[in-house]
Amino acid sequence: MLKFRAVVKISAIVTATPGYDDIAKLEKCLESIRYFADEIIFVINGESGELEKVAGRFKAIIYNHKFLNYVEPLRNFGIAKASHEWVLILDPDELLGSALIKKLRSVIKDSTLNYCLIPRKNMVFDSWLKHSRWWPDFNVRFFRKGKVTWSDEIHIPPATVGKGYEFPVKEEFAISHNHYNSVEEYLERLNRYTSVQAEGRISEGYKFKWQDLLRFPASEFLSRYFAGFGYKDGLHGLVLSVLQGFSEFVVYVKVWQKEGFKHIDVDPAEFIKQSKNQIKEYNWWCIQTLLKSASVPKKILLKTYRKLFLR
Repeated sequence: MLKFRAVVKISAIVTATPGYDDIAKLEKCLESIRYFADEIIFVINGESGELEKVAGRFKAIIYNHKFLNYVEPLRNFGIAKASHEWVLILDPDELLGSALIKKLRSVIKDSTLNYCLIPRKNMVFDSWLKHSRWWPDFNVRFFRKGKVTWSDEIHIPPATVGKGYEFPVKEEFAISHNHYNSVEEYLERLNRYTSVQAEGRISEGYKFKWQDLLRFPASEFLSRYFAGFGYKDGLHGLVLSVLQGFSEFVVYVKVWQKEGFKHIDVDPAEFIKQSKNQIKEYNWWCIQTLLKSASVPKKILLKTYRKLFLR
């Protein structure tokens, strides 16, 4: 007697914030999953608006959630409402291509898998960032219900259970993320996200130190522009690396704000010492980058300089 496996059904969850998320982007997002998902759950972050009308045209099941400055709790809320075995999570500025959809359909045939790590193609200021720690930007976005849970903290990877599958690092298998379209949009989100991140630092017991205004922004910039090969992204890589460093700076300034803008003496000698440490780190990474394309004689000079002055 032949046994037929039941068709696996999929719930797609999309969260959006009225006044912040773009209607045109949302339409493209929902259109990309119209024939992939068996149900679309649309979670509105705050009061309903034009976004609800768009979701309604795609037969989405609509829920309202109290406004939050970040998305993670909304995802857990949406997962709890999902009816089907497999769950897809998308932001309203993301969409799926045909090759990725085909691959996802094949993945759910494997009964041993619980979740997928999918690369994400980030478009920022009209350019695909292929470096700067923006690619491949793996995200857990497709999984069995009950096997993936987000924390209540911002930008923390979710907890997973069981075996996962990491997609090949190929553009065709990436979620397309039409991220920041303008500097204004970037700064608006920076303001929201840094407030949440500052609260997170405080809840972890962090106490403000002015030295961290130098350390952490510099570390963020170096990790993106040099360690993350951001220089290969041209001016986009430089600008985004600086902006990400500035974002870290704002987080710690907001912690200081939460502590009441208390007066702290900044010893010039200590400031110079901390600045020299950051400059030393910067110079080390400059030399490390130059070594990749330097001639043999120049490599000897650069390594000698690094050994004598940057250890």
